[in-house]
Amino acid sequence: MPLVEISVVAGRPPEKIRDLIHRVHAAVRDSLDAPDTAIRVLVREIPPEHWAVGDVTKAEQEASHD
Repeated sequence: MPLVEISVVAGRPPEKIRDLIHRVHAAVRDSLDAPDTAIRVLVREIPPEHWAVGDVTKAEQEASHD
């Protein structure tokens, strides 16, 4: 049972997340010949205040661009 876990910064429209799930599911199915019902795709949306690169959160980065 393939399990794919994806973490992204929160804020994308639901239809973008749905498209991501669809495309990842198809890639796993096609790459591994896995049956559709065996594939799990989990998307975690992390608040920008909880995602940091180089000790600067995404929220801080966005605020500095305003």
